[in-house]
Amino acid sequence: MKNKVITEVNPDVIVHCAAWTAVDMAEDDDKVEAVRKVNVGGTQNIANVAKKLDVPMVYLSTDYVFDGQGIKQWEPDFKGYKPLNVYGETKLGGEKAVADTLDKYFIVRIAWVFGVNGSNFIKTMLKVGSNHDEVKVVDDPIGTPTYTFDLARLLVDMIETDKYGYYHATNSELSATESGYDENGTKTGYISWYDFTKEIYRQAGYDTKVTPVTTAEYGLSKAVHPFNSRLDKSKLVKNGFKPLPVWTDAVHRYLEILKKQGFFDELNK
Repeated sequence: MKNKVITEVNPDVIVHCAAWTAVDMAEDDDKVEAVRKVNVGGTQNIANVAKKLDVPMVYLSTDYVFDGQGIKQWEPDFKGYKPLNVYGETKLGGEKAVADTLDKYFIVRIAWVFGVNGSNFIKTMLKVGSNHDEVKVVDDPIGTPTYTFDLARLLVDMIETDKYGYYHATNSELSATESGYDENGTKTGYISWYDFTKEIYRQAGYDTKVTPVTTAEYGLSKAVHPFNSRLDKSKLVKNGFKPLPVWTDAVHRYLEILKKQGFFDELNK
């Protein structure tokens, strides 16, 4: 049925964003097969249609295809995959389905995603921070977030080219400083979830105390999550694409949208 729908639409390109993304739930024994059907089987089906129609395909993937160890940046063409959980394993299966089926594809890995629709880390922390004097946030996973608005603009640029292959596309880091922080006290370079929360609260005008903890101290996670989500995005520039804006700017623009939508008004009721 899905193949028929896509064929009838006869698109110029297929952008495949759908996935099972509930990482912890994916570890449940009764869910694993369903996760595989969505992330691998579903992706294979779409890749087959793209091949039949002879159109490019964009597949959004994740840093979870790597083992998340060490401190080096993951390069987009590095093939030393070692996913730590079912989600990462099945997203890697989706990547392989695309790469093995098609010649014209963009596999774009992202991390720590936030956007206007649905729930995300920023919305969650704003809600928690609005009624708590202190929040504890993990400080050992390191990476940078991805704003869906900025990502979408990049994807539009990509599909107008034939620069196919693997890419990493989180928002850019703040330029390094000697102190490791900028004039606002915001962490430069790659950041932790703790640093991310501190900046969210600073920009939102919260005075909630943010206390760093380790993942082991925090607990509560069924799936093993990667610590190193540092994605090397230099291939974007090498191939003529404009990198995503600095993540702090993305947070600022996103908070402005939340204000216009009445998000903060709802929190204060």
